[in-house]
Amino acid sequence: MKRDTIQGNTTGLSPSENKILEKIAARRVPFDVLTTPELTRDLVKISHATGRQCGVLVDRQGAVDFVIIGDASKLMMPDVGRLRASPLRLRGLRLIHTHLYNEPITRDDIVDLTRLRLDLVAAICLAPGEERPLCVYWAHNVPVADGSDAEPAVTYGPIPYAKLDVNPEAVIPELDSEFARQTRTRAVVGKDGRAILVHVCDKKNAREAEESLRELRELARTAGVEAADTVLQIRDQVDPKFVLGKGRLETVVLRAMQLDVDVLIFDRELSATQHASIADVTDLKVLDRTQLILDIFAQHAHTRDGKLQVELAQTKYLLPRLSQKDDGLSRLTGGIGGRGPGETKLEIGKRRARERVDQLNAQLRQLAKQRTERRRKRRRNDVPTVAVVGYTNAGKSTLVNALTGSNVLVENKLFATLETRTRRLRLPSSRECVVTDTVGFIRNLPKDLFLAFRSTFEEACDADLLLQVVDVADPAYEVHLRTTDRLLLELDLASVPRILVFNQCDRLERVAAVRIATAHDGVAVTALDPRTLGPLVERIDDHFTQRERVSEPPMAMHDSDEVDGSHDG
Repeated sequence: MKRDTIQGNTTGLSPSENKILEKIAARRVPFDVLTTPELTRDLVKISHATGRQCGVLVDRQGAVDFVIIGDASKLMMPDVGRLRASPLRLRGLRLIHTHLYNEPITRDDIVDLTRLRLDLVAAICLAPGEERPLCVYWAHNVPVADGSDAEPAVTYGPIPYAKLDVNPEAVIPELDSEFARQTRTRAVVGKDGRAILVHVCDKKNAREAEESLRELRELARTAGVEAADTVLQIRDQVDPKFVLGKGRLETVVLRAMQLDVDVLIFDRELSATQHASIADVTDLKVLDRTQLILDIFAQHAHTRDGKLQVELAQTKYLLPRLSQKDDGLSRLTGGIGGRGPGETKLEIGKRRARERVDQLNAQLRQLAKQRTERRRKRRRNDVPTVAVVGYTNAGKSTLVNALTGSNVLVENKLFATLETRTRRLRLPSSRECVVTDTVGFIRNLPKDLFLAFRSTFEEACDADLLLQVVDVADPAYEVHLRTTDRLLLELDLASVPRILVFNQCDRLERVAAVRIATAHDGVAVTALDPRTLGPLVERIDDHFTQRERVSEPPMAMHDSDEVDGSHDG
């Protein structure tokens, strides 16, 4: 017997009770019976003596993998590996345990059954005050069709112990085949799996919750993840450990099993402790909004500058979370010359991460100097610059293509553009200007990501004019406007002259779109239709014409000039 076979609440047990546990660990349970009289007798005996639940995890060959001792109401399951041994089959383990108070299969039992994808779970109920089994309840997983609200498990009982006649070998292989058939026929839309999106907020932020979830769904789609379901919870305050609260989190786990989901994505930045606590309870892959955005940026960064900026943000995000890695990191490594224990692996990991942050910052500063030199050359040529800014996926790249006749990458995804792209535009007055596409903004942009990509906006900082693009057809366009205004203020760009460009007007009634644009002193366009861009191009041309007039040196005045001036006034 392996030393770690017996797990759980073993404190305070007598030597004789420990011997019973060792005897249980040596038992064998054939696959064609739910339990054996010998195993039942030992489980009931230890539970009656200690007042604690006791159970075993048995494999299909009949061997006991784990003996688990709990408290009066539940067991704490040991680590049996990741969520599934295989996506096409059940775990190959069944849980047989005691219930002290003649209670049926509990919610905790169902969570363990579905979360670990066990073959089945059986509860042997003790007769009140007696050292004998009274009845048995049992349950197994069942395949659930996509979109169905059916329960992911079916329960049976109570069955009097004397009449117990259940053959798992006649049930489990068929269930295995059904799960395999369902998995093979399921259409997997997301290349990186299926996810449940979770938004938790307090009551004062409830109004924007639906819109924030919609945006999270778009982020997930851009990252290549299929959003199978969404969960919205409004609380007095967010749970400091589990965000959702333990009970609701268990409900989400059951839903994940129904939908064959392997990822939970939270619409907020999780602390290191929250991330670890949720992952421990669910056995699902847990991501927060920051990780999702970082993943998207990593997918879309193609230039050296963009890749360095993403790596910098990822490393800064990882630094405070290194302490949540597995216990292996805390083992000591040898010091130089035997002087003390040296650094722990955790300390080494943190030190190397900090060193990498310094290296990345140095490389980005060098690239920033090169960009500054390129802008200085353009200044010497006296070419005015127009920077296109705005919320992500508002149509900035499409507008740049339409204005300049270029082929900047355009995708109906968030953050398709991560690097500045510069193109020339000839205006009606025959003057030329440079049009620069920039990274899109988004609500709650991770701080480290914002700082890492701040250098990308240097082009906009030196711009003579900003075109702030707004998707007027988006129901949340006013929120996008406020977000962009706030970020432009943080980037010290609030004083740069700006033209508001209300894009996608074809998706609204023309009168409504023009009314919105006029109310904000903007221009209504449809970037996909070059015929609508005339007023915008004229507005850009007028801006630079007026700027030239203001910058022209005053000429000597004549009498006729004075007359003309007074007439104009």
